Amino acid sequence: MNPSGFLADLYRKPAALTSLAALLRQGDPWSVLEERPARVVLLGMGSSMYAAAVAAARLRARGVVAVAELASSDLLPDWGPGTLAVAISASGASKETLDSVDRLRGRPRTVALTNTPASALTRRCDEVVLMGAGPEDGGVACRSYQHTLALLLALEAHLSHEPLDGLVSTLERTAEASAHLLRTSGEWLEAVTELLDGPAGTHIAAPARRLSSAQQSALMLREGPRRSAVACEAGDWAHVDVYLTKNTDYRLLVLPGSPWDRGIVEWTGPRDTTVVSVGGAFPDARYTVRYPYDDDDDVRLLAEVLVAELVAARLWATT
Repeated sequence: MNPSGFLADLYRKPAALTSLAALLRQGDPWSVLEERPARVVLLGMGSSMYAAAVAAARLRARGVVAVAELASSDLLPDWGPGTLAVAISASGASKETLDSVDRLRGRPRTVALTNTPASALTRRCDEVVLMGAGPEDGGVACRSYQHTLALLLALEAHLSHEPLDGLVSTLERTAEASAHLLRTSGEWLEAVTELLDGPAGTHIAAPARRLSSAQQSALMLREGPRRSAVACEAGDWAHVDVYLTKNTDYRLLVLPGSPWDRGIVEWTGPRDTTVVSVGGAFPDARYTVRYPYDDDDDVRLLAEVLVAELVAARLWATT
C-alpha cells in the first residue's frame, strides 16, 4: 500500500463511476441469472461485508429473503436449491471468501462479484459479475468498495424487475458529487482533518440504511494512516458511544439523515463535542461539508465516504 497511489485512486473515482454508468446503460450485468432466486446470501469480508449488509437490508425491505454473512462464519445458511450465493471479493483471492464458496451446502447458484477477471474466485463460481473499478494502485479497496455497492444496487433493481435507468442516473450524479468534493477539497480538507484527528481517535455515525459509509470511513482511517477509528449506527450511538463524550476528546463525523440524530445532539451539544457533518446540516457542527445531490440518499450512500477517504489520504501522506 502507498499513500500517493491511494490519493490517485480517489481522484479516478468520477471517471470510473461514469464508465460504470455507461456499462449499465448498455445492459444488466445480473442477466447472468437464469431464474429469480428464492433466497439470496451475500458473502464477503471487510468492506465487501459492509456493502453486503446494507444491500441485504435493502433487499429484505423490498420483500426479498436475503442475508449478508461474513465469509469466515461457520454458520452459513443451508437453504438448499433456489438460493443465490454472491461471493464478493475485489481481488478474487480473499481466502475466507474462497473457503465459504466451498462450504456452501444445498447446491446454491454461485456468482462471483469481483474486480479481477480470471481470479481464483471466478473459477469457483458458476457465474461472474465484474465490478469494473479498474486497478487500485494504492492497494486500498476504495473504488472497488463503491462499485460493489453500485453492482449490489443493480442486483436489487434486477430482483425487483426495475430498469437500471434510475441507478445509471444515480451513478452519474455520484460522479458529479465526487468531482465536486475533489475539486473543492482545498477549501475544507485541512480544517476537517484537524477537527477529526483527535488524540482519542475518530468516531463516525450514520443511519442504519447507510451504516456501510461509517464502517468504510473508519476502515480507511485505520488502514492507511493507522488511526484509531470506530463506526456506529446513529440510533445505537446513544446506547454504545455516548459515554465517551464525557471524559475523552471525542471527535465525531456525522453522516446525517437518521430520525435518531436527535439522540446524538442531546449529548454532543451540552458537552461541546467536536462534530463535523457531511452531506447535510447538523446542530452544533463545527464544520459542514456539502456537495451536489446530497439530498439524494442513494447518492449519499455512494459518495459520502470520499470525505473520510481524503482525510485518510492527507493523514497518511504526513504520517
